[in-house]
Amino acid sequence: MYIICSDLEGIYTPEIWINVSKHTGIEELRLTTREVNDYNVLMRGRLSILKQHGLKLTDIQKVIRQLKPLQGAREFLDWLRSEYQLIIVSDTFREFADPLMEQLGRPTLLCHHLTTDEEGNITDYNLRQPDAKRKVVEALQNLNYKVIAIGDSYNDISMLRKAEKAILFRPPQNVIDENPDIPYVTSYEELRKIIIATTASEK
Repeated sequence: MYIICSDLEGIYTPEIWINVSKHTGIEELRLTTREVNDYNVLMRGRLSILKQHGLKLTDIQKVIRQLKPLQGAREFLDWLRSEYQLIIVSDTFREFADPLMEQLGRPTLLCHHLTTDEEGNITDYNLRQPDAKRKVVEALQNLNYKVIAIGDSYNDISMLRKAEKAILFRPPQNVIDENPDIPYVTSYEELRKIIIATTASEK
């Protein structure tokens, strides 16, 4: 039996940090896992920038509350969840994700969490576990599931490579170039067709 493991940002929702960058005018916050392949380096840099500019958790949450899912994302997710079991595995944080998950119909989300001080400054980030996306796939495989993994960024690659079927969704050209053996699609309809084709033998 197949189960779907999918990333969140860039797949169903806008990239949160890019929108924080747009809202604040801080260009350095535009960097995401689509450009930086070391998540710890990326997050340490973000925390340093937030401290430098005095941005608190509430400032980021205010931006997130204005965001909407990508066009067609809710409809695709409604179809996907009606036909398959889905787990969204993301390197976002519980403190960020809630407004967007509500708009998506609250699919199951596995992610990380933040540490804040009494003033609401983000002082640290806490991984659920290292390389968590790949380990979710491994855990499901140990339960005799086959996994279709969907991602778009560097931090998805280990998950994609562990899954029985890997799909890149609207990835940047650098990720395509460095992973030419992983098929990529640019629309939910293409994604739907690959999933159906992959699972056809089990229907």
